[in-house]
Amino acid sequence: MACNSGSKSNDQAKQPAEEKMADLEDRLIFKDVSGIRYYEVKRRFKNGLSFNKDGFQQEPTWIIEPKAPDSMLAYSPEKDKMESFFLLNDHDNIYNFAKEFFRAKVITKDSLLLQRLQVDGKIIANDDDIRSDVYCTYYSKDYIEKKLRTTAKELQKPSKADTAFIKNLVQQTYRDPSSSDFAFAARNPVQFIPKGDFITVEKLSSRDENSHTSTMAYDYLYPEYKIVILRSYRDFANRIRVVVDANGKMYVKSVDFVERDLHEAKRKLLQGIVDVYLKNLLIIKPGTTLGIPHSSYITINVVGRAIK
Repeated sequence: MACNSGSKSNDQAKQPAEEKMADLEDRLIFKDVSGIRYYEVKRRFKNGLSFNKDGFQQEPTWIIEPKAPDSMLAYSPEKDKMESFFLLNDHDNIYNFAKEFFRAKVITKDSLLLQRLQVDGKIIANDDDIRSDVYCTYYSKDYIEKKLRTTAKELQKPSKADTAFIKNLVQQTYRDPSSSDFAFAARNPVQFIPKGDFITVEKLSSRDENSHTSTMAYDYLYPEYKIVILRSYRDFANRIRVVVDANGKMYVKSVDFVERDLHEAKRKLLQGIVDVYLKNLLIIKPGTTLGIPHSSYITINVVGRAIK
């Protein structure tokens, strides 16, 4: 497969043969570190943080082991074992394995630095594209245990800069708890715990059961729930967008599938249902990030079933 970066000039096609050979000699190659197991210890944006302004955290979780000449072992959490993938070298130190594209920045026996790339068709997103703004640092097992004398789990913890960044975002939500402008995705999402048998709660997922793929990032950023009130005043069903603040108070911000002229009246009606039913029938635990509660934005499919 030949991928063409949008940032590359067509002049490269006219590059002299001598220069092309020099490029090949300078290319970073995985065969030089074949058989070394690496643990991902950092996954960060180019600003050095593992969180962005939306609260999304890049978590280092991969374990990989190059196998010459063209294979890469990668740990599968689902199967709890290392799986073998074909390792494809494209161009400009760009590699593909486990359905992902990476640009190798550093390859040594102690460490790897890989930039995760967004590829659409044959076009590689430029470095200034937010989708390619992910940098993964790996340390070898020996480097972690014998030189650093620590564990991968310890190295994977958020940095002091991450903590300071999240605390700043949290303080903004405290100043205006109901604001959807300041609310951000919680690393540990809102929890709804029924107090009795009159209400049920289901955390929904965008997982595709047919292809067995999981969109964990989407579920993280846009948590969605189905809440069924079993003894409501009448039958109804609505999909609402809600801000849940650090104290578990809920603010209905919008209602889906309602005409504009009727929206505000419908929103107030649903706020009343939230205040009367959900508040009294549920224990509401706010979303938290790094253990700190804060306002977060969620979607609730709230269903009422009247007694017949």
